[in-house]
Parts: sequence; C-alpha cells; structure tokens
Amino acid sequence: MERTESAQAGDGDVESPWRQPDYVDPTAFDEREVTVGSGEFAVPGTLSMPRGDGPHPAVVLLAGGGPFDREGTVGPNRIYRDIAWGLASRGTAVLRFDKVTLVHAEKVAATPEFTMRDEYLPHALAGIEMLCAATSVDAERVFVVGHSMGGKVAPLVAAAAPALAGMVLLAADTQPMQWAMVRVLRYLAELDPAYVAAFPSIDTIIEQAKLVDSQELSPTTPAAELPFGMSAAYWLDLRAYDPVAVAATLDKPMLILQGERDYQTTVADDLIGWRTGLADRPDVTIRTYAADDHLFFPGTGPSAPADYQRSQHVDAEVVADIAGWMESILLGANG
Repeated sequence: MERTESAQAGDGDVESPWRQPDYVDPTAFDEREVTVGSGEFAVPGTLSMPRGDGPHPAVVLLAGGGPFDREGTVGPNRIYRDIAWGLASRGTAVLRFDKVTLVHAEKVAATPEFTMRDEYLPHALAGIEMLCAATSVDAERVFVVGHSMGGKVAPLVAAAAPALAGMVLLAADTQPMQWAMVRVLRYLAELDPAYVAAFPSIDTIIEQAKLVDSQELSPTTPAAELPFGMSAAYWLDLRAYDPVAVAATLDKPMLILQGERDYQTTVADDLIGWRTGLADRPDVTIRTYAADDHLFFPGTGPSAPADYQRSQHVDAEVVADIAGWMESILLGANG
C-alpha cells in the first residue's frame, strides 16, 4: 500500500497530500520509533530498516541548520523522508531524528553557551552508536549523510567517530555563514524585495558579519548584534571550524553532491572549497546536478523560496547516486 500523509503547504492555507516518490518500495522496509541521545536533550527519531536478512549497511541522516524535524518538512515536502525511504528501499537502514533545536527550542534558547557542536555532535554520535549496536546492521558499513549544515559538520562527526565507513555531503557549505547570508539576501532582493522585507537591511547584515569576523567578538557580545540573533558562543565555535581542513585530515571516502540551481549553497561559493581543498583525493567523488536546487528538487530558471512550497520530491538520480556510491565503497572494501 502506498504511504500518504496530509501536509500543510507553506502559508498553511493550502492542504496538499504528501505521497511517496516513485523510487520508494514500501514493502521493502519497516520503521520503528527510537530515542536518540540521552538526558534532557534526547530527541525522538525513526529507524527505517530493510526487510530480509542482514546485516545491512546503514546511514545516520543529519539535517540542515535550523529547527528541522526528522522528515525535513519544507512546505508540503518531506525531503529527509524521501532520502530515508529511497535508501531503505535499496537495502540501507536509515536513522533520522528531530533536531534538538526543534524539540528543545526553549532549553536551547536559555543556554547561551550552546554551539554548533552541541547542535549536532551528541545526537549524531548517539545515532552512530545505536546503529553500530543493532544486530541487523553491519557496524563496519555505517555512513553519515548530511544536508546543508548537516553536511558541513559531517567531517567533524567523522573525526569523532572513526568507525564510520564514509560520508555523503549534500549541498554542504564552505563559505562563512555570515557572508553567505549577505549573498543570499542580495540574491533574493533582486528576485523579489518581498522575500527580504522581514530581514534587517543589507547594510546592517554586513555590519553584523564584520563583527563575527572581528577580534571584538567575545563570549559577552550580545546576540542581538549578531546575524540571526544567534549567540556569540555559537559564532565563535562556527568561526573556528574549517570543514574542508577537517575533511582533508580524514582517511574516509566522501561523496559530495551539489545542485547547480542552488542559491543557498552554490557551486561558485561553496563547492569550490571542497574541490580545491580535496583536489588530490582519489577517494572523493564530486557530482553536480544541473536542474537541482538546494533541496535537490529538479526545476528550471532561477531558484526561489516559493519553489519549495510546490509538492515535489528529492531528485531520483540523487538517491540512486548515494546508494550506488555506498555500494561501490562497500564492494571496493571487500574486493
């Protein structure tokens, strides 16, 4: 039976049924609810487990920046469910979970020392540990698949989890986030000024970005003076992290995928960092998709936020490429 769900579109006025993509076989896997992490910041998650004899390869799915749920809900779409179900249909177990910034938003907001590492590492590592301990999972074939900021932190996760078999980075940014924000707002303002009406002026954003870069940034800098209103601790942690440099130290195969219509993470501003810093790595595969945007939705013309509110699915080619790359890594390890 096809799995469907009623989903609210972006403005909440239009209800659209979410339907599984054609590349999903719902008879190929089962799902169960799990808890990821421990203590006051534990979060709920879902484990998609292929049917049939294991042990199976497995993936921990890391969401992008912000309070994402485990499904990757954007308008009527479910980008992380697309990926999880697509991979599970092909024989890979996938763990996805609600982010701590969604489940425990008030606690996070009340913790001024909360950083990027706090946002990602505890749950990513707990998820890896959970999969490695599962009898139906091959502990030597566990990967991390990160989207956007989740891809950016994937090398940090891999550095802390030597057991990982490899990483998949989807639209992972390398440009400093404070300056990416300036670039994105300029792009959106040219498309339609209404997209940036709720944001501070570009001049204000530039001054905030300069403050992040400056020696004046300290743990006591008020969050109100910084981009997104995020704490100084968060920006200090982010500023000190170079994802490409960390990735270059890891003896792990990597698959880096990028949509060419992506305006949030771009070929020119972000993918170039991976290409340059990992140019001498034969175990790094980089692929781009001419039609895809930041959510790996195929389309035409300049990408815009309104596109995300149209019912669609993650590009089937992307899901197939992830599955095929993991299979090639596993075959190579056994060959």
